[in-house]
Amino acid sequence: MIPTPHIEVDKKGVIADTVIMPGDPLRAKFIAENFLEDPKLFNKVRNMFGYTGTYKGKKISVMGSGMGMPSIGIYSYELFKFYDVKNIVRVGSCGAYTDDVKLYDVILAEAAYSESSFAEAMAGIKEDTLKPSAELNKKLEEAAKSLNIDITKGTIHSSDVFYRVNSDDYKKIYKEHNALAVEMESFALFANAQVTGKSAACLLTVSDSLVTKEATTSEERMKSFTNMMKIALEMAE
Repeated sequence: MIPTPHIEVDKKGVIADTVIMPGDPLRAKFIAENFLEDPKLFNKVRNMFGYTGTYKGKKISVMGSGMGMPSIGIYSYELFKFYDVKNIVRVGSCGAYTDDVKLYDVILAEAAYSESSFAEAMAGIKEDTLKPSAELNKKLEEAAKSLNIDITKGTIHSSDVFYRVNSDDYKKIYKEHNALAVEMESFALFANAQVTGKSAACLLTVSDSLVTKEATTSEERMKSFTNMMKIALEMAE
């Protein structure tokens, strides 16, 4: 095989069956260096770092996705389609739409609602709400329980925009779709999994709240969101 335009690996087997995918490539580096044994860098194209190592004896990869649906859409599709990756678990940050979830709470996405045209443009998928793999979600729940880490399950909002002119739009989205929080990638990831016949899931840590206006720093987001990382790694096959 030849490398894809965005991943420089030229043979199969270098990337594990399961990929943990944070948005920030430096968060991927952090996970690899702090949780994996003998991590090997397999990708540095555009500084979108990818590593393969082992966790408790299991081979696993971790790779950044970048921000937004177009970016994760490229990387997750190439991993699923050309590198035979079976499972991708997104581990990312999110903004709370309700004060029922607090800073650092871990959310397991049961569905991703979006106004995005990504899925329709990519594959003619017209639904505005897509679901993750039920099997992966069950394994993530079991992993969280074994680690004694509380998780909140629910619908999330995958948005195409970070800055909205009307900052109160979230209230309508929360009311109409019961979306607990907002992020920018999972809808595209779930669409790619559906199209390629693979499995995807999403764990999020609350980094800020649109309700209380509390927020974490970029350093905290990179290094302190370890509970969702541990859950994803514990689940990995």
